[in-house]
Amino acid sequence: MKRTQKLAYVLLTGFSVAMILGAWGFEFIGEMPPCKLCYYQRYPHWVAAGAGLLAIVTGLGLLAYLAAAGAAVSGIVGLYHTGVERKWWEGPSTCTSSDVSNMSADDLFNQIMSAPLVRCDEIPWELFGLSMANYNALLSLGAAALWVYAIKKLK
Repeated sequence: MKRTQKLAYVLLTGFSVAMILGAWGFEFIGEMPPCKLCYYQRYPHWVAAGAGLLAIVTGLGLLAYLAAAGAAVSGIVGLYHTGVERKWWEGPSTCTSSDVSNMSADDLFNQIMSAPLVRCDEIPWELFGLSMANYNALLSLGAAALWVYAIKKLK
């Protein structure tokens, strides 16, 4: 593995670690607990960070592809979460609001009592009109593209 490729792997692995630490920062310091889709965006970064670290240590290109896939999956989930937040489509019934106009009082009460504390279709934080899911989608898909570039072009 060339030095430039190894450096790229280190930086991209660090990116996934930084994304996880940033999410924890929002959760524990910013007191913004994650919704179900937020958790689903974190898990692939764990895969990317672990695979990236192993790729650095072993030099196996297959592990670098796994790291790229982890970043890409997180970005894709971020795109899906973006659509849920922006009400472009409905998210999982366990973490989004639904039409209550045809519900009985008992059904509505049961839905309220079983609802999660954090909803997937609400935006708790924005910067420049973009939510955390938006930033994750953009940054993670960009990182996936950079992984592929590092694998293919920095040999």
